[in-house]
Amino acid sequence: MPILDKSNAEDVKRYETFMRNSPFRSITQDPNWANVKDDWGNEQVYIERDGEIVAAMSLLIRKVPGGFSLLYAPRGPICDLHNQKLVAELIQEAEVLVKKHKAFALKMDPEQLYTDEMDKLYRDAGYIVRNEGAGKEDLIQPRYNMIVKLTDEDEDSLMLKFRSRTRSKIRSSARKGVEISYSRSDEYLKKFFEIHEEMSVRNQISIRSYDYFVKMREAFDDLRIYIAKHEDDYLAGAITINYNGKLYYLYAGSSNTKRNLNPSYLMNYEMMKWGLEIGAEQYDLGGVFVLDSEQDGLYNFKNSFCQVDGVTEFIGEIDKVYKPFIYNLFVKVVPKIQKLKKKLQKK
Repeated sequence: MPILDKSNAEDVKRYETFMRNSPFRSITQDPNWANVKDDWGNEQVYIERDGEIVAAMSLLIRKVPGGFSLLYAPRGPICDLHNQKLVAELIQEAEVLVKKHKAFALKMDPEQLYTDEMDKLYRDAGYIVRNEGAGKEDLIQPRYNMIVKLTDEDEDSLMLKFRSRTRSKIRSSARKGVEISYSRSDEYLKKFFEIHEEMSVRNQISIRSYDYFVKMREAFDDLRIYIAKHEDDYLAGAITINYNGKLYYLYAGSSNTKRNLNPSYLMNYEMMKWGLEIGAEQYDLGGVFVLDSEQDGLYNFKNSFCQVDGVTEFIGEIDKVYKPFIYNLFVKVVPKIQKLKKKLQKK
């Protein structure tokens, strides 16, 4: 069966093994991610050849008014996107889920690099592709990720990948007594959340609930909660996960205390050093929507670690549309309503 039978332990194990060992793997395609996003429905679909899985896609399912739903493969599918015929076959296998959930579209945004050729390949095949020119309100996840490659690096060569001022901030932070530690304990998770909450108030942004992070910790054994401390003051915190050699810097925050000590710079360096210790291939600082160091402080911070590796540009969103009218409402009308709500909330 192309749809994963979750009651079949052997099939589930095969599916997990494929997803976690594929060169195209992504943490949000892992079956356990559905346990974190448990306010969505979920299904898993795959293709096999001679008893071996060759392509797969973990889908989150969001109901919308009218009884319809969106099928979303966050950072999927897991296969080589250049093989458009294989992707099309995988989507065809998902047709039973399209009918079951009355899907108006299937949205994919894989961790695969943008090329003009790939962009044309999917546009010519009839998909709606959203990348260049798409703004923050148009995409679920950023197309630009700041990724530091760790393969064949050591601590000294890794430092040389950073901006010179970033190297100075890391050394100065350590010299002035900032201490970095990690744990998976309730104490660390609560302290991280306090710092994360403090940051959200300062920057006037919404954040996930505490329970969300509890579910994330339960879903991934290789999750670490990092805390930066100076004397008796807690300065910064972050959650990072090693996903079989891909390290993801997922959530972070800094307090309003002693910001001049640059704790987040030292903390990120320590998390990358963890990657070196375990032989990880990369450290993903996460996405940005704007490549402008003057206008976007988040980009400026993340880019300071990527002076050698640069910006990683993914292909963007690839949508298979089943009900054009509902789809157009979803991608054109709903974002405008959400944008208006945000403006009204700020007034």
